Amino acid sequence: MTEPKFHMITGGPRPVAPFSHAVEADGWVMLTGQMPTDPQAPDAPLPEGIEAQTARVMENLRVVLAGVGLDLSHVVQMRAYLTRFERDYAAFNETYRGFFPEGRLPARTTIGVTALAVGALVEIDCVARRPGQDGNG
Repeated sequence: MTEPKFHMITGGPRPVAPFSHAVEADGWVMLTGQMPTDPQAPDAPLPEGIEAQTARVMENLRVVLAGVGLDLSHVVQMRAYLTRFERDYAAFNETYRGFFPEGRLPARTTIGVTALAVGALVEIDCVARRPGQDGNG
């Protein structure tokens, strides 16, 4: 295994805890869960509603992925956390689906939780894979 690379993305979302935006090893890139904060205005109020928060989280994931030379097409797995699972699940899914082309959805788990940092309704983390990696490190 190659030594892990710890990435903090210039212009990325301000961390709400002690973590790296992404950690990479052997072509696998693990992104820390992103919150619906605005990287350009991290102290601004969160967007209202699950649709707006989901869109902001997905855009933040795009920022971090771009910072390591990847995009959503490289994502193979996502985990989503919702504080109001029953109320927000359908609307979350509708917004989320719009970020991927038909037939190119990553594997995903969605989990209902009691609370998230900064009072968010949604947080999403993911695993991406660099193209051309054979896994033989």
